[in-house]
Amino acid sequence: MPRPENPHLIDTFGRVATDLRVSLTDRCNLRCTYCMPAEGLDWMPGEQVLTDDELVRLIRIAVEMLGVTDIRLTGGEPLLRPGLEDLVARITALQPRPKVSMTTNGIGLAKRAAGLAAAGLNRINVSLDTVDPEMFKKITRRDRLSHVLAGLAAARDAGMAPVKVNAVLMRGVNEAEAVPLLKFCLAEGYHLRFIEQMPLDAQHGWNRGEMITAAEILAMLEAEFTLTPFPVARGGAPAERWLVDGGPGDVGVIASVTRPFCAACERTRLTADGAVRSCLFSNDETDLRSLVRAGARDEEVADAWRATMWGKLAGHEINDAGFAQPIRPMSAIGG
Repeated sequence: MPRPENPHLIDTFGRVATDLRVSLTDRCNLRCTYCMPAEGLDWMPGEQVLTDDELVRLIRIAVEMLGVTDIRLTGGEPLLRPGLEDLVARITALQPRPKVSMTTNGIGLAKRAAGLAAAGLNRINVSLDTVDPEMFKKITRRDRLSHVLAGLAAARDAGMAPVKVNAVLMRGVNEAEAVPLLKFCLAEGYHLRFIEQMPLDAQHGWNRGEMITAAEILAMLEAEFTLTPFPVARGGAPAERWLVDGGPGDVGVIASVTRPFCAACERTRLTADGAVRSCLFSNDETDLRSLVRAGARDEEVADAWRATMWGKLAGHEINDAGFAQPIRPMSAIGG
């Protein structure tokens, strides 16, 4: 159907994208087994990555012209982006001022959390799949657990509350970590979110049978804790939440595969090389970098973005027989 005259990022199913996920780099300093091979990947050449000025311009267009209110900075590993604190300050200076958060592996965060908070970063999510040092080395192929734990504490001390922990459980690897992770987060005041493993690995080796489902995660937790549904409506948030032992602590599960929440999706995505994606699992994207470098006006860029989101599918189709995993891995798309 023809797109109505609406300045926001609407689609044909009535959804409005107000949450922009921005990948700052495809590079990462870990080699998590479910994300990339031990030798790493062929990173984007530097000239393909958006410059700070290009990135801020696109985010400004999203905020000023397209109705985006929330920015999440992702990677790869966003802490590897040079000048990150200055970039955050430029984004938080936009009007209307967006809420800005970041997803990171936490390595190097201990030294930078205060500076990022001073630049205006509101919240932070740290990826952590285990609190056992040997298991951490097995999953990430790096001996850096102490650095991640220090980063979490520094983010909390810098006032970026609530500090969230993202965890992925894999069958035969770390499924026994569910309870220890929750105990750790409850003790430290972090908000834990389990995420079902998704088909976004560079090796294209995802196997549904190796994924620990939301139902299994909840069963593991309920063997140790009493979980009751969170009293506040979920809205467009990806995580279903439960109070733990009556609260105030809670735990969330993001069941992208077994309990898709596509009907309430509010997200749009920008890759590090300037491509807009309407869905994490999309195999189509729109090259905004070429428009910007060719001298396109803001309205032309905004129209291309609007057209991309107007064509967003009803869902990610992971559970359909014809599903095709995206060519780009998670490290290139941004989480």
